[in-house]
Amino acid sequence: MGYRKCLTAEADIGMRNYLCDTDGTGGHLKTEPEDFVVREISDPPRAKENGNYTIATVSSRNWETNRLVRMLSRSLGVSRERIGFAGTKDKRAVTTQLMSFYGNPDLGKIDLKDVTVSDAYRGARGIQIGDLIGNSFEVTVRDCQMPMSDAKDVIAKDVETIRKTGGFPNYFGVQRFGVVRPVTHLVGERIVRGDFEGAVRTYISFTTPEEEPELQQKRKELEGRDDWKDMLPGIPEHMSYEKMMIGALADGGSWTDAIEILPTNLQMMFVHAYQSYLFNEMLSMRMDAGLPLNMPVEGDLVIPLDSNGIPEHESPILTTSKNIDLVARQVRAKRAFVTITLYGTDSVLAEGEMGEIERKVIEEQKLSQEDFNIPELQRCSSKGIRREVLCPLKDLKSSVGDDSYTLSFSLPKGNYATCLLREFMKSEMRDY
Repeated sequence: MGYRKCLTAEADIGMRNYLCDTDGTGGHLKTEPEDFVVREISDPPRAKENGNYTIATVSSRNWETNRLVRMLSRSLGVSRERIGFAGTKDKRAVTTQLMSFYGNPDLGKIDLKDVTVSDAYRGARGIQIGDLIGNSFEVTVRDCQMPMSDAKDVIAKDVETIRKTGGFPNYFGVQRFGVVRPVTHLVGERIVRGDFEGAVRTYISFTTPEEEPELQQKRKELEGRDDWKDMLPGIPEHMSYEKMMIGALADGGSWTDAIEILPTNLQMMFVHAYQSYLFNEMLSMRMDAGLPLNMPVEGDLVIPLDSNGIPEHESPILTTSKNIDLVARQVRAKRAFVTITLYGTDSVLAEGEMGEIERKVIEEQKLSQEDFNIPELQRCSSKGIRREVLCPLKDLKSSVGDDSYTLSFSLPKGNYATCLLREFMKSEMRDY
């Protein structure tokens, strides 16, 4: 089948196709934080009297997760490494998630605007990245570029297509790379290639016309500079991570020191974002080749789901001429999903036509598995994994108002609500 082409800047991060062939409603997300409500679907740590961790529900409005953790650590007077969370959330949103705090800190000390901490208990273990089942969403789209009567028809057609397919293309969304400044994958590529100076300079200096003029100007001033002590006082508050990196360099630190001063999850995000870009390219090429998303072909590696509906990424099954009927039945029943590689040191590649696509992208990028073992920055090393080409969803509902519409749904962990919304909106990246 043919897929509709993406003509926005999303194509630059590998998102070159749409599943739905409608014109798109246009519009904006997150006009208000309340337009994007996210609630974690968790498997919480069990309670344990005098356990080593305090587990609590943290609700926030308009807070980026890394900044929230940093401010929580200041409020409590503890290292940010002692605060655990399962997944990063969008800044301009209303979010509810579980967090863990090592020890028994006085959570009553927390006095942050639009942050509430509740339902605390002592737990046997802390919470780590990935420690959740999924997220439920309620998302409102405003400022549509077509009459709402037409938008209603588009929404109905898209819902029908997505339900018929059993999901939507499982791209990594724009948040993985940066909406205003898609830079994380560019930094990750330089880290993978061992160019740590290039990685730091790219993170500090790379800009786009979408950034605020003040930040564009400051990044241009920083380009190619080495007098870090002189530059440090003029770094704007919005460039807090850049300021941390420049501070490390001003103190005589190395390029790797400047990366290692960042929060652990942000360090890991750089290489993960580059892997995500490669995945997006491979997924687009699968769609370009007319290969299905919801059915296997010979050579596909398929992963089964466990009893909780969580993909068993470590147990891929090769689709062959002998087992394709059985594998197809499992996929049709949503007990297994077709996958594409997130390329790393331990990656297993598909065979057949999908394997050819995976190898072509890797060869064009001149990569080898060893590139993802990074001794200088071990936190950035990545074994790789396989990821589903189709994102399933549950409880998809829509409601259309006089000047907006709302979609509610739930997704498994690691998937992007904006990648569902783009099927309806087909807007520019900045509108997500």
